[in-house]
Amino acid sequence: MQAINRNKLFVASCLALLVTSLSFGIRAGLLGTWGTQFNLDKSEISTITATAFWGFPLAVIIGGMVVDIIGMKKLLVMAFIFHLSGILLTIFAGSFGSPYWALFISTLLIGIANGTVEAACNPLVTALYSDNKTTKLNHFHLWFPGGIVIGSLIVYFLSQQGINWQIQVALMLIPTFLYGWLFMKEQFPVTERVASGVSTASMYKALASPLFIFMIVCMFGTAITELFTGQWIGVLLNNVTQNSLLILAVSTGIMVIGRAFAGPVVHSLAPQGVLLMSAILATLGLYILGHSGGNMVFVGALIFGMGVCYFWPTMLGFVAENLPKTGAVGLNLMGGAGMFAVSVYTIFMGGVYDNKIAAHLPAGSDLKLYNSPEATEQMKAALAEANKTAGPEIINTTLIIPVILIAAFAGLYFYMRSKKVSAANGA
Repeated sequence: MQAINRNKLFVASCLALLVTSLSFGIRAGLLGTWGTQFNLDKSEISTITATAFWGFPLAVIIGGMVVDIIGMKKLLVMAFIFHLSGILLTIFAGSFGSPYWALFISTLLIGIANGTVEAACNPLVTALYSDNKTTKLNHFHLWFPGGIVIGSLIVYFLSQQGINWQIQVALMLIPTFLYGWLFMKEQFPVTERVASGVSTASMYKALASPLFIFMIVCMFGTAITELFTGQWIGVLLNNVTQNSLLILAVSTGIMVIGRAFAGPVVHSLAPQGVLLMSAILATLGLYILGHSGGNMVFVGALIFGMGVCYFWPTMLGFVAENLPKTGAVGLNLMGGAGMFAVSVYTIFMGGVYDNKIAAHLPAGSDLKLYNSPEATEQMKAALAEANKTAGPEIINTTLIIPVILIAAFAGLYFYMRSKKVSAANGA
């Protein structure tokens, strides 16, 4: 039988996550372009964006439930097919039929692919590195912000050169074919739960524990804080600064660096300490982004990136280390819960965003007309001014979420510390 090559499987996992994150970074940079080219308002754009976030939980939860049965390899072949289909449909959006529905369906397919990657790769990484889960999950997940940085810079620089957005999207095909090829030829291990012999009944019992339910609820907040802001920052701050995409690159760039050096941070603070520190920094960063202009926006982006840097992988790492009986289903329920929360919040905030923009336009104005190619220069100027005011207002509305997380993670920190003291005294 072919030996399991840990390094090749990890590299292929990182490439698969790179495609996932490129889809976020490139789409974040193209939302404004699609809105203008296809005459889509903020509500329609937000609905298209949200499909990735509810396609993801659908796939990650179903994938988590079947991964122990069908194996991680089959799931990743399915992810490759979904990624390929979604990318091609995006490229040809506007060439036939309704551009809105083409973008909607393609985003849904990519969201399903992204969720399937997480459903297989999170338990794969914990199975490959069972002695160092949180650190290796951070190393794996650095390719999420890494891909967003790459995607954002691709859009920024290629758009400056006048290269059309279809070519920018097509670049995602390169890592897609690479990870598909690598996974198809490698031997996979079984999941950690299967290897340890934990029964299915014990796994589902562990999912009902109060600590796991608490972490699921916290995942709602950490995912919204990181992903809603990251996906929308180009739109929210486009009229506040001319370099909104570079702000996204700064915030996600610091996330790459932070996750690359996660080991010492996780070992010195423990996962619960890392989460508390992250919530404090994310709150401060969002506050600066929503209350400043000019170069201070980049300072806010830097602090925000430091804040959300460890959220996702450390939430998964905490569950993998402290609730190991929840298995692949536990990890994937966490990811699914986070993405589901972002999808609901994105759809809701898209309507709120339109209402806030409309509130800053002359009374009785038709927002659709202001967004259309027929808009006069005066209307375009008024819309730009309305966007300039409304974008930071949406950021300030979102600010309440990391504030709540500070209280939640402070409670978790002291709970885990008391549990550790009790265990030491008992010993």
